[in-house]
Amino acid sequence: MSQQDEKTWATLAHLAPFAAALVGLPFLGPLIVFLLLKDRGPFVRAHAAQALNFQIITTIALWVFGLLSFVLIGIPFVIATGIAWIVLPIIAAIKANNGEWYRYPFTPELVK
Repeated sequence: MSQQDEKTWATLAHLAPFAAALVGLPFLGPLIVFLLLKDRGPFVRAHAAQALNFQIITTIALWVFGLLSFVLIGIPFVIATGIAWIVLPIIAAIKANNGEWYRYPFTPELVK
């Protein structure tokens, strides 16, 4: 895979959750990129894994904070997580498109 192809697929791994969220599965896009292209290059693998980890964590966080919203304690956390869910993948996509490595803040490595 060429360096430009790796950058393109890495960028798509970060942007795919916006489309996949329409069906309620934001982690589906990065998962597909990771499973299909993880052996094609270290750059696309690392970015797809980062995107997948972030989407798994934010999906879980939104569910938990959503449940806590019934007692009003989760509302600020839902808002903060929602903003992070929008902003951080855009930053990551820009970094990937520029050929830079990126790690999402506060995101454990569930998938490597």
